[in-house]
Formats: sequence, structure tokens, C-alpha cells
Amino acid sequence: MHSRFQPVHLATLAMLLAAAALPAAAAEHTVGQKGKAFSAKTLKVKAGDSVKFVNEDPFSHNVFSLSPVKSFDLGSYPQGGSKSVTFDKAGSVEVECAIHPDMHMTIEVEK
Repeated sequence: MHSRFQPVHLATLAMLLAAAALPAAAAEHTVGQKGKAFSAKTLKVKAGDSVKFVNEDPFSHNVFSLSPVKSFDLGSYPQGGSKSVTFDKAGSVEVECAIHPDMHMTIEVEK
């Protein structure tokens, strides 16, 4: 008697189960900086995601945060430059530009 189903190798089954248990791949989000403003006032990301800040202005920007959830300072970078930050904990992160004090945005990091 022939079965319609071929036997599955244990190694293949183990790999499939392991892949199903892995978390989804982290995403990269892009926030532009143009006209002395961020392209988003609020951005929602998942823990593990990164945000790339792209300077589209003809002058430098310096993106930073003093938030307890994620504190960082990307330093100054010119037009066409970009820098990324990975957000590893859930919570609210207030982001600013050290050069342009009116530039503010919030990144909401979800689990």
C-alpha cells in the first residue's frame, strides 16, 4: 500500500519548527529631515526596529534623545548623510536636533 504523503525527515521538521518560532525580522524605517523639520511628528516602531535619519537639508543636523527608553546622540552630519538607531526597548522616545531646537518628534516603540 502506498501512502500519498512522503515521510518528512526529522531534521527538516526541526528546521521548520525552529523557523516558525523565530520573531519577525526587524524593520528599518526612514525619517527625512527637510526644512528644519522631521518628516514625521510621531512614528510607531516595534522593539528591534531601526530608524534611519536622512538629512535632506543643505545644512547639518544632529539628532539626539535623552529619553530613558533610548538615549543617543548621532553627532552632526551634512546634506545627503544618514545615521541609524536601533530601538530595543518599548516606550516613548523624544527625539530632537541639537542644531535646530524647534525640531522635535516622538518615536513610540511597541513590544
